[in-house]
Amino acid sequence: MTNILEVKNLQVSFKTFFGEVEAVRGISFNVPSSQTVAIVGESGCGKSVTANSIMKLLPDPPAFYKGGEILFQGEDIIKKTDKEMRAIRGNDISMVFQDPMTSLNPTMKVGKQIMEGLLRHENISHDEAKKRAINILEMVSVPRASTRINQYPHEFSGGMRQRVMIAIAMIMKPKLLIADEPTTALDVTVQAQILELMKKLQNEFGMSIILITHDLGVVADMSNRVEVMYAGQIMEEGSTNEIFYNTKHPYTKKLLASLPKLEMDRNDKLHSIKGTPPDLYIPPKGCPFYERCDQAMRVCKDNVPPITEHDPGHLCRCWLYHEFGPEGGKNA
Repeated sequence: MTNILEVKNLQVSFKTFFGEVEAVRGISFNVPSSQTVAIVGESGCGKSVTANSIMKLLPDPPAFYKGGEILFQGEDIIKKTDKEMRAIRGNDISMVFQDPMTSLNPTMKVGKQIMEGLLRHENISHDEAKKRAINILEMVSVPRASTRINQYPHEFSGGMRQRVMIAIAMIMKPKLLIADEPTTALDVTVQAQILELMKKLQNEFGMSIILITHDLGVVADMSNRVEVMYAGQIMEEGSTNEIFYNTKHPYTKKLLASLPKLEMDRNDKLHSIKGTPPDLYIPPKGCPFYERCDQAMRVCKDNVPPITEHDPGHLCRCWLYHEFGPEGGKNA
């Protein structure tokens, strides 16, 4: 299976008054064609920075690439000029942002915002662009699309604004869609509709999706592969089934344990992960999860954990599975 995107040892930092914040610290992952890769983790772990790095949307300064490559169809995005990136954004790679109310321009009608990408990337008339904008709104199930195309974002509900955002992202039929927390502000019913819509559009256009989320229920429903991030690093990666049913890293186990379960009694308490993520002004020398891990060992504090492959494509960054570790001699 070919990969449409390959991220290799990506390192992204921010220069601040207090010093350098190492937001993304050497992550590597691939996005296969026509598949969905989910990036999960707590707030502040580097998910959105990774997404914006792929689009080259981080302001420079304060952000800068410390190292690594982002290969889209074999070409390194990091080396692209602003002009070259403008030809890629919205055309080959599109993004659905977390909050549609702040992402949409409140002073522009939604039709004009949808048509903007078409008029920039294709040599077509305004009438043809409007016709295609109405078609894409109908495709994302916005009722009375020919009328609502002339309305402003504040005249739409939260779910409908998110549909407009998806329409903007899909109008050019991109090869890669990055969805950054696309259902966070929506109620459960609308959330299910948006996810179903994304799957429908993926099947229709054959595009790949990077899904940024902290909602593991969404991950189980949408993704083929999962990247579990913590403190700017990928702690575990594998197929969705491997991450949910053959979990290896203590952090992933704690994330899954925090999910509510159907068999829980009303008096049962949800599990929580004690402590807070490390300060990335001064990143930890060893495992970033050391302070919060129930299985931590002395070696974890000052030594970078090795990456162990348990099955083809199922990787875990943890000392437990070193050949001399507690789990190293067991069948992975």
